Amino acid sequence: MTLVVKVGGGEGIDYGALCADLAAQWQAGTRAVLVHGGSHETNLLQERLGHPARFVTSPSGYTSRYTDRQTLEIFMMAYSGKMNKTIVERLQRLGVNAIGLSGIDGRLLEGQRKNAIRIVEDGKQKILRDDWTGTVERVNAPLLHMLLEHGYL
Repeated sequence: MTLVVKVGGGEGIDYGALCADLAAQWQAGTRAVLVHGGSHETNLLQERLGHPARFVTSPSGYTSRYTDRQTLEIFMMAYSGKMNKTIVERLQRLGVNAIGLSGIDGRLLEGQRKNAIRIVEDGKQKILRDDWTGTVERVNAPLLHMLLEHGYL
């Protein structure tokens, strides 16, 4: 059995406790995959770099981050750089053979960029065509299985 843990990236998450729990599971022989967020770190980094976060709302009321190319680059810095490597370092300090990947590494996640998204702004429906969000269509499961079989979390 493989334990898959998805943790968001909002403010106030206790990653120390999360890593301690995962380390205990891993040391007990549980194979595990951690999928983490990093939205709070992305927001902070966007502010520091002078490119504040912008959120948009769909006609159905769903709110999401507007992701232009610069935001995508900041997102990669926050998720793949700071968040991912901080979590890997914490797990390794706890004796876990941890590895950190992003979706682009080894084609772990593949999908299609959306051509356009519909939003509501100032009470009017609009179409954004320069958003870099998309939908995951494929997961490179053999890559994950290989890493798990070799003892990585």
